[in-house]
Amino acid sequence: MTRAPRSAAGFTLIELILVIVITAALAVFAIPKMVDTTQWRLRSFGDDLMGRHQALLRQALQQRRPIVATFSSTGVSWAYASGGSLGTLSCPPTESPCISGSGTVTFNSANSGATTTSTGGALTVTVASGSYSQAYRIEADTGLIYPTP
Repeated sequence: MTRAPRSAAGFTLIELILVIVITAALAVFAIPKMVDTTQWRLRSFGDDLMGRHQALLRQALQQRRPIVATFSSTGVSWAYASGGSLGTLSCPPTESPCISGSGTVTFNSANSGATTTSTGGALTVTVASGSYSQAYRIEADTGLIYPTP
């Protein structure tokens, strides 16, 4: 009795390695382009903006020195009113410009503990790019910042 040749079952090592290489290439190059990360970057930028804003508001009151926040379309910069930079927060490079609404906010204005804005009232700054948009309101008298619905 002659036996039929036995067929091999499963995949060869070369086939498995090719599948892993193709999957890795898709994960590195194709998937990030398909998934829109704009919203995450801008949300992170807004959270960082609120955190730094509050920290510098406290610093102005603790040091009893006025600090000026300047909002432009490409980011925010903070400096002492008498001179000396305290830092900047730039828009994410792929979403620049990301701020609509420019102006200045002075914490501890004239060492009074109050905050003043360039508009004389509450200043609204909107972080937006593409389909994402989040407005932040900075109160004129307290300097507090919070997202608006």
